[in-house]
Amino acid sequence: DSGTTVIDLLPDSMNKKDLFPAGRLDKNTVGLMLITSDGELAHFLLSPKRHVSKTYNFKVSSPLSQDDVRKLEEGVDIGFITKPAKVELSSPAEGKITITEGKYHQIKLMMQAVGTGITFLERTAMGSLTLDPALKRGSFRPLTDEEISALKRDAGIKF
Repeated sequence: DSGTTVIDLLPDSMNKKDLFPAGRLDKNTVGLMLITSDGELAHFLLSPKRHVSKTYNFKVSSPLSQDDVRKLEEGVDIGFITKPAKVELSSPAEGKITITEGKYHQIKLMMQAVGTGITFLERTAMGSLTLDPALKRGSFRPLTDEEISALKRDAGIKF
């Protein structure tokens, strides 16, 4: 572990002192990472009470049955019962999962609870904000005013 954070990866030309990630991605997870200086927005997006969705593409080491999908959609025990997830399979071993909480290693633990393991995980959306397909992995861009307003609506912030 090098101790490098996502903020350290931003160019020196940016004023990084007020920026922080809204949430986290596990070391082996790729995809959408929101970096902001708006503490209220980050707090509201991450608050379990706000139920802001996070969507991930996933691949698992063994196929999921319809019973596995039902369990994930009803909530599984990972030390607590997870809130219901939405699962859309594109094949028996890959698909999309949407959750409204984001505990440490949650999706990995959810898949273990139904007897399989994550082999690939990519966050593709947080609320209404979706991963820009034009961005290469490791790249970034500023959000538009419309995207910021939509995220605030997702989080239930009055503005």
